[in-house]
Amino acid sequence: MPVTLSYPGVYIEEVPSGVRTIVGVATSITAFVGRALRGPVNDPVRIASFADFERSFGGLWAESTLSYAVQQYFLNGGTDAVIVRLTNGGAAARFSLTPEAGADNLVVEASSEGAWGDHLRISVDYDTKEPQPDLFNLFVTELDPDTGKPRATETFRNVSILAASPRYVGKVLKSESALVRVPDPHPAPVPTVRPAAIAAAAPVGPAAAGSNGAELGFAQYEGSKAQKTGIYALEKTDLFNLLVIPPFTRETDVATTTWAKALQYCQERRALLLVDPPALWRQVADVTNAGTGVDSLNLRQENAAIFFPRLSMADPLQENRPAEFAPGGAVAGVFARTDAARGVWKAPAGLEATLLGVTALTTKLTDAENGVLNPLGVNCLRTFPVAGNVVWGARTLKGADRLASEWKYIPVRRLALYMEETLYRNTQWVVFEPNDEPLWAQIRLNVGAFMHNLFRQGAFQGRTPREAYFVKCDKETTTQNDINLGIVNIVVGFAPLKPAEFVVIKIQQMAGQIQT
Repeated sequence: MPVTLSYPGVYIEEVPSGVRTIVGVATSITAFVGRALRGPVNDPVRIASFADFERSFGGLWAESTLSYAVQQYFLNGGTDAVIVRLTNGGAAARFSLTPEAGADNLVVEASSEGAWGDHLRISVDYDTKEPQPDLFNLFVTELDPDTGKPRATETFRNVSILAASPRYVGKVLKSESALVRVPDPHPAPVPTVRPAAIAAAAPVGPAAAGSNGAELGFAQYEGSKAQKTGIYALEKTDLFNLLVIPPFTRETDVATTTWAKALQYCQERRALLLVDPPALWRQVADVTNAGTGVDSLNLRQENAAIFFPRLSMADPLQENRPAEFAPGGAVAGVFARTDAARGVWKAPAGLEATLLGVTALTTKLTDAENGVLNPLGVNCLRTFPVAGNVVWGARTLKGADRLASEWKYIPVRRLALYMEETLYRNTQWVVFEPNDEPLWAQIRLNVGAFMHNLFRQGAFQGRTPREAYFVKCDKETTTQNDINLGIVNIVVGFAPLKPAEFVVIKIQQMAGQIQT
């Protein structure tokens, strides 16, 4: 609103420019779903390094294919991950602290399910700031299972046994402790008398041991969308771009139904699913087999990509002896590394796309064999002299030649997903604005600036912006009937870069100069 002109003089009025800077979303946040040694269950946790994974989820564990996939992801250049831990019947270790007087014990349990809680120890003393009968100090120590020495310690001073107190032990542990909790609801009457003193020299161990539970099956992975469990626990996270589901166990592949549900969910969330090859695929004939090959997976969609063969890498838990691993985690790391170095529009493949830490591939493919799999939309992992082990394919599962899909290539699909997610998040301000030419002009200005920035970075074909992209929002895209219905239509087009998948070099001998 203009200011009221009431006195002779100069008035200042700030006029909005209509500029709303569009910032691109992340492109390589990778979600991992599977079994881990410890950590919250069905609750996604974002981490930035394998050290974060060790702190929150216990690090490498022989029974966790997830832990190896995460390690390989960060080893190959990954920088941002979301971890969803699943369990199948696990239990948290429980401690029963006898009261100073009376009969009601205080129950304390490990912060998450798993046998890791068996290595916790608890001690109690009364050296509080005030000699009140409800106050006590609680000390928690986690012992290293190999050495028996303290690995982590937590101290909670002046906590109270009284639920009405602001220092109630249950509230304090819930907000401040990474190791223990007071179960809610408490399994027995909540004591009103503080626990008996436990000397630090002889701390108490769990009264009931923790359990890692059974091996995971398709039921735990597929979960419930309504309850946000399994892969749908990712509903609790804001954004992820890649989804990796490591094999259920070292001997058990991900179920076909699980891949199908994961792919459907990736389509909803504008993410790409990285599919691991079944362990039975040992040669090209296994991949092309009608009954057990790539077509039997029924995943021919643009939001999925598969890589073959599996990787042979040193296993730190087995004296660094070679072991076989699914490639999903390492390939996701290559995606992240390529995005950081070149951009999401660059194919995460080629001599630069080296697989770090990989000693060998379980199948060494030839050019001829690569030529059989590539037209089927199967991305090959190859070994070349000097370059080593590299990703040598960049097609989606919709990229089989017979399908003739516009989403044949991974970089084209990922660039489109990146643009869709960015524009979706950065055009929310348009909702409820007056639907007329001033709004359309602002949309063209802001979306056009975003597209031009991508053009300058080399994301599109074309020598000029006109050849590379267009943004249209006017009375042609939004008719009067659209306005009456509350609709504004924005049309954005772009000319994607296609990877140079086939390089043809023509060589011709020059005939000698013939003099006539």
